[in-house]
Amino acid sequence: MAAKIKKGDKVVVLTGRDRGKTGEVIQVLPKDERALVRGVNMVKRHQRQSQSQEGGIINKEAPLHLSNLAVADPKDGQPTRVGFKVLDDGRKVRFAKRSGDLIDG
Repeated sequence: MAAKIKKGDKVVVLTGRDRGKTGEVIQVLPKDERALVRGVNMVKRHQRQSQSQEGGIINKEAPLHLSNLAVADPKDGQPTRVGFKVLDDGRKVRFAKRSGDLIDG
């Protein structure tokens, strides 16, 4: 199945403690149906010191379930559903159902 949310997309969080926040997708984990979004769902992790990295408490993003994310409309930034269509040149592209604009075209 084609991915509705991809790395680099601007997304809006629909539910949870970060509802309404927007950010860029850093990584998609399709096997777990989750995604990492920059600056959203921050958690504190206690990290042990090693030769390559410093120890202490660090902030990092935790994965969010894909059902709690929606692609931001390119026109106004509101959450939108994603549709697929084939262009005249044969390319399959994603478009925002809210405005009809191409997302990755």
